[in-house]
Amino acid sequence: MLLALFNWLGHDVRTFYVFDYITLRAVLATLTSLVLSFLVGPGMIRRLTAYKIGQAVRSDGPQTHLTKAGTPTMGGALILVAIAVTTLLWADLRNEYIWLVLVTTLGFGAIGWVDDYRKVVHRNPKGLSARAKYFWQSVIGLGVAIYLAVSATLPAETTLIVPFFKAISIPLGMFGFVLLTYFVIVGTSNAVNLTDGLDGLAIMPTVMVAGALAIFAYVAGNAQFSHYLDLPHIPGAGELAVFCAAMAGSGLGFLWFNAYPAEVFMGDVGALALGAALGSVAVMVRQEIVLFIMGGLFVVETLSVMLQVASFKLTGKRIFRMAPLHHHYELKGWKETQVVVRFWIVTMMLVLFGLSTLKLR
Repeated sequence: MLLALFNWLGHDVRTFYVFDYITLRAVLATLTSLVLSFLVGPGMIRRLTAYKIGQAVRSDGPQTHLTKAGTPTMGGALILVAIAVTTLLWADLRNEYIWLVLVTTLGFGAIGWVDDYRKVVHRNPKGLSARAKYFWQSVIGLGVAIYLAVSATLPAETTLIVPFFKAISIPLGMFGFVLLTYFVIVGTSNAVNLTDGLDGLAIMPTVMVAGALAIFAYVAGNAQFSHYLDLPHIPGAGELAVFCAAMAGSGLGFLWFNAYPAEVFMGDVGALALGAALGSVAVMVRQEIVLFIMGGLFVVETLSVMLQVASFKLTGKRIFRMAPLHHHYELKGWKETQVVVRFWIVTMMLVLFGLSTLKLR
């Protein structure tokens, strides 16, 4: 929106053409979404509190969590508002990737909103049924996957890139690409949701991964940089850096209120949406495996749940004291802040390792 305005003004004052640079708009998107979160956050928290939209806490979980009962949830709506407004302001709205990732993010956010609303307003502990939730996630995930497959014009857009090996890439074909895209988007969405169990635990890794994906998006969209680094050039993908920047800025703004002790929780409305956003961007810039590396925390948290359930069903015994993994460490005696900060450190290491694939090929 603002880009179109500045381009129009640039006909008379050439200085306004500086806003054509994706890097500048990405920085401004980060600041804009951060400020929006600061401005909207307090009012949204007061409104959620007034409507008594509070978090329910499991009685069989860590006893320290019982004090969290009643803390406002559905705060992820704050993140989505900041992302949407900022993206519409600073991104090039002629870019189809921008609209696709926005629709995906808001679509998964809507699923999470319905789930949260039923839980905290209708007092239905099950919320949206697992079957219904998975069905709508699948509808959106498959829709995005099919659209990307059909609209692809270059072989690189449907090829699996293997990091660290510049000569290895795997053509997926229509079916393979759709299947991979579906699992990346839906899987990442649910993985972030499972990780969102402690104050600030999920949002900071999301910010870090989003920031790294912004770099990959910028490189993929730049013909010179992508050629130099032996990465596939995806025309138009660079604009996703603005979206990722908006996601990082809004995440940091939300962390201001979500840091221990949290004033508000993200809820499914935020976790499902942010996970889907990360998965969508990774697919569009052809870095699914790198996302798997950088989002290793989300992967391990998800695997801990899967292993716990499988072990209990097969043997009647549990591998962990409680799943997801962050609860296991809490029950071992780690303080909540210790778990959160240590998991942040692990994520930072994984993100740096993922970024190293830009050059180590």
